[in-house]
Amino acid sequence: MGDPAVQVAPVDAFLARLATHCGQAFEGRVRVDTPAQPDNAFAGKKLVMHVRSCGADELRIPFHVGEDRSRTWVLTRTATGLRLKHDHRHEDGSSDAVTMYGGDTASPGSARRQAFPVDAESIATFRREGLMASLENTWAMEIEPGQVFVYELSRPNGRLFQVEFDLSRPVPAPPAPWGSELAPE
Repeated sequence: MGDPAVQVAPVDAFLARLATHCGQAFEGRVRVDTPAQPDNAFAGKKLVMHVRSCGADELRIPFHVGEDRSRTWVLTRTATGLRLKHDHRHEDGSSDAVTMYGGDTASPGSARRQAFPVDAESIATFRREGLMASLENTWAMEIEPGQVFVYELSRPNGRLFQVEFDLSRPVPAPPAPWGSELAPE
């Protein structure tokens, strides 16, 4: 048995918790949308995350909104923590103008929660595309294996958006995300 004094780094523990669900898909629901957005693309749609690919240093998690298969969360281990990027594709597999945005962890986080403040590359993309509200984004993910996974977007102005997925009830895996044949799996 391992040395109890040896502790697993929070990033490693977080990735290991998520990887226990590799190959599984789960349905979710919008838990918080404050202030409520009138043009919410998630309203009334079936929300499904699929822990599709689990490599040693990268996990790819497509997030389907109804029939829209454009979104994949890409978690990558870095020298100092973890990086979250949002890979957005069109139905033909080509990259969206706003893609691969996200950020790196700025603190160790925990086995349960990791937060990703917006990075400089993403800020440049948001400015170029006129998405000024996104310049102060922080994304976060939380996991309690077998119970719940939460994806979160927050901003200092009070914006909070969370989608909660029930990890106790796997659902059939959805079709591959758009562009998956172009992206590493």
